Amino acid sequence: MKLQPDKLDVQSIGGYGPGWIAIDTEKVMQSVVIGARGERFDWHCATFADLGPDHFARLAELDAELVIFGSGLKLRFPPPAWLQPLIARRIGLETMDTSAACRTYNILAGEGRRVVAALLLETP
Repeated sequence: MKLQPDKLDVQSIGGYGPGWIAIDTEKVMQSVVIGARGERFDWHCATFADLGPDHFARLAELDAELVIFGSGLKLRFPPPAWLQPLIARRIGLETMDTSAACRTYNILAGEGRRVVAALLLETP
């Protein structure tokens, strides 16, 4: 699906599909963390089974008010124990499939929120 957001002054997702997203105009084909304030780094996981507590601890180190977790092709929730570092820093976490996470990230980033999207990019 191609997204056509209004002109954003922040890093945005311009499109997505199974196994890829477009960050601004660059096509990315591996799991990634992006933020409204320019944060961007590879999130070293190819499947939900690859995730662990360290993945979420790294997200807690970011200065975000909200983390949107895109759980891949379907909605899956991380174990509550993995979220303790986020809870301790009072950072909210919303879980949705990666497609919904892309759309939600664009809306919140466009509103000027301190949002980060952790996107699991799986291939079908």
